[in-house]
Amino acid sequence: MNSIRCLYLFAFAVCVSVFCPVSGASSRYADEDGSRLWLRGENACGADVSFGGKMTPAIETAITELRDGWHDVESVRLELRKGFGKEAFRIRSGKGGIVITASGDTGLLYGAYHLLRMQNTGADMSDIDVLEEPVFGLRILDHWDNPDGSIERGYAGHSLWRWDELPAVLSPRYREYARANASVGINGTVLNNVNASPSVLAKENLIKAKALADVFRPYGVKVYISVNFASPMVIGGLSTADPLDKGVAGWWKKKADEIYALIPDFGGFLVKANSEGQPGPCDYGRTHAEGANMLAGALAPHGGIVMWRAFVYSASDSDRAKQAALEFQPLDGKFASNVILQIKNGPIDFQPREPYSPLFTSLEDTPSMVEMQLTQEYLGFSNHLAYLAPLWKEFFAFVPPSRLKGIAGVANTGDDVNWCGHHFAQSNWYAFGRMSWNPGLTPGEVADEWLKQTFCSDSAFVAPVRDMMLDSREAVVDYMMPLGLHHIFAWGHHYGPEPWCDVPGARHDWMPSYYHRADRNGIGFDRSATGSNAVAQYPDSLCRLYGDIATCPEEYLLWFHHVPWGHRMRNGRTLWAEMCHRYDHGVSEARRFQQVWDAVEPYVDSRRFRDVGSKLRIQSRDAVWWKDACLQYFSTFSGMPIPYGIERPVHDLGDLMKFRLDISNEECPESGFSK
Repeated sequence: MNSIRCLYLFAFAVCVSVFCPVSGASSRYADEDGSRLWLRGENACGADVSFGGKMTPAIETAITELRDGWHDVESVRLELRKGFGKEAFRIRSGKGGIVITASGDTGLLYGAYHLLRMQNTGADMSDIDVLEEPVFGLRILDHWDNPDGSIERGYAGHSLWRWDELPAVLSPRYREYARANASVGINGTVLNNVNASPSVLAKENLIKAKALADVFRPYGVKVYISVNFASPMVIGGLSTADPLDKGVAGWWKKKADEIYALIPDFGGFLVKANSEGQPGPCDYGRTHAEGANMLAGALAPHGGIVMWRAFVYSASDSDRAKQAALEFQPLDGKFASNVILQIKNGPIDFQPREPYSPLFTSLEDTPSMVEMQLTQEYLGFSNHLAYLAPLWKEFFAFVPPSRLKGIAGVANTGDDVNWCGHHFAQSNWYAFGRMSWNPGLTPGEVADEWLKQTFCSDSAFVAPVRDMMLDSREAVVDYMMPLGLHHIFAWGHHYGPEPWCDVPGARHDWMPSYYHRADRNGIGFDRSATGSNAVAQYPDSLCRLYGDIATCPEEYLLWFHHVPWGHRMRNGRTLWAEMCHRYDHGVSEARRFQQVWDAVEPYVDSRRFRDVGSKLRIQSRDAVWWKDACLQYFSTFSGMPIPYGIERPVHDLGDLMKFRLDISNEECPESGFSK
């Protein structure tokens, strides 16, 4: 028992950053607190920056950033010129200096940040000719922040937004947040939780949202709001929220007019409806399209949009992975032109690995956008290093960006001094912005950029740490849920393994056994033609590929098939032996990450080195926890021993099953288990 308790005594330190020493140096530089993120360039350099047109807040911001951060003796000139996309820019160097050209002020702002990024990452500046335009028009962070300051699935402290102080007090963090977003091309933010409180639409709260919008505007960041579909009843006093009721439609129109009077560039609404207890149009026998279109009608005169989430599933016998497509595909083409379906990248719920949601390829006449998760709800919270750019790149290999109108990311920011709870969690915020602008960037390119700006550019540091980042997500998959296993997390908080979980009276599709389906014959969810036939929702080529156990990619094997324990994998091992090796490899990788980090100590300040090292130790212990729990539990079904060469379990299954992690809120687990 004591050994288990020791395994889960989690130590947390304040996350801090420092300048990187010269290669091979052993001296230390002054500590930083991590709050500057990747924006650690020198300030007040007094560069020669000029602009000859009408000044706007965004152009003033661009000039300030360049004057503070541009180190070269060459002057920089900003020019507005027609012929570019709305947010596009061009940077060219010549005899008269460097010229940044765009057709709009936000284009000049993005061009300024791009030039500074080139400088700060050591790019070739001898003959610059860069033309950039974002692939997605909508590049939005979704904050699951609540009016009381808590954050659903937030692991970096409390909300950045201090609703009790707004609008009178404007935290300097608001400006720094907008600046960080603009520096990587993020152009929108949804202020509040998709499980929305109707009170967000009250006049006093809209005035607070206006205060934030005013801070964000010079950085090209629009404000959006998540709305509760029952708001006309809760704060409007109506007897119904039926979207076809004229009084309801009129209420939303007046509310939209009120919002735009305060925030002229307001982006629109994000809606979670008829999902996990949230009210919606289906409560009145209406469709999602009828509900979304009613809201769209209220926003349309102002140019606003509705982002209608497709995260829906019911407590039915139908495979949960099929339900979103079953509900929304028949509505294809029935949504208003300013409605965009916001679809999670996978068909379940932000798992460490999922196939893409089939809705993305089954909708032909409905605009859609993908929803990714930066906050690591199923990836070790802010305790584990899990660089997610490879996950997003994996998604884009199946869903071409050209099919999408935009991209949303569930934010991982909070009021922790380093914003994200783990220094390396900042990389996912950075990578989301950069890949939202250009999904063609490779995860390695983005990691290089982030490391050079956040730590230092010495190759002796960048190369091994970049490789560690690139390997990290696959390591998490291996020690948590390899080969297509999914959703076998602990009840409620989703931190740690609990494949045996069985809560009396709970929905069956919230139980791990619903997904792993382990029995004496095998393991995995049969979604082939002989099972739930979820494969039929994919294009024919993928349906055939996934539906045949002989051709199904092994990373999705247990997602699509119930596989016998003795099934021969392509490397000759049995399924059971391969599971054991995958879990063991994940543990080995987590331990290797500690070794990589230890080796780069000369390049990192002591506080940041210590803090990241502490997190990596937690991750390594958690990996053992996952391996011991899952292999011992599943061996009760397989009846097979753990192969020789695999590290023996440290803890007994019976002991592991008795303990529950004590998480009184949704921040990272601190210390202590209770029976």
